[in-house]
Amino acid sequence: MPSVEDVMTKTLLTVEPATELVEAARQMQSRNVGAVLVLVDDRVAGILTERDILHAVAEGKVEGAAVGEWMTGDPETVSPTDSTRLAASLMIHGGFRHLPVVMESGRPVGIVSIRDLVRVTVDDETPRGA
Repeated sequence: MPSVEDVMTKTLLTVEPATELVEAARQMQSRNVGAVLVLVDDRVAGILTERDILHAVAEGKVEGAAVGEWMTGDPETVSPTDSTRLAASLMIHGGFRHLPVVMESGRPVGIVSIRDLVRVTVDDETPRGA
C-alpha cells in the first residue's frame, strides 16, 4: 500500500484567513484546484474548498467576505508517511475530499485529494473511449 507522500500534491496553494474569498476563488480557478490551505504562522489553520465557496454563494455573502469566515477550521490532517488507506478512510467517514498533509511540527508539505487516492486503486488509467 503506497503512502500519502507517494500520491500527494506537493505544490501548495496557500492563503491567509484575511484573504478575500473572491481572490482565493480566483487563485483556485487559475491553478485548477478544489482546495486551498489557510495558513497562520506557517501552520494549517483551515482549508477552503469549493463546497465552502458554494455555501457562501448560496447565502449571498461572497463580496467583501474573508476566507476565515468560510473556511473549515482545524481540518483533519495526515502525515506523509500515513497510508493511502488511512487517508481514504478519513475522507469517507468525514465526508470531505481533501486532506492537508503535515509534518509532526504542523508544517504543511502537501495536500491529498480523493482523486489522488482513486488513482492508486485504478489499474487501467486509460479513459473510456480513448
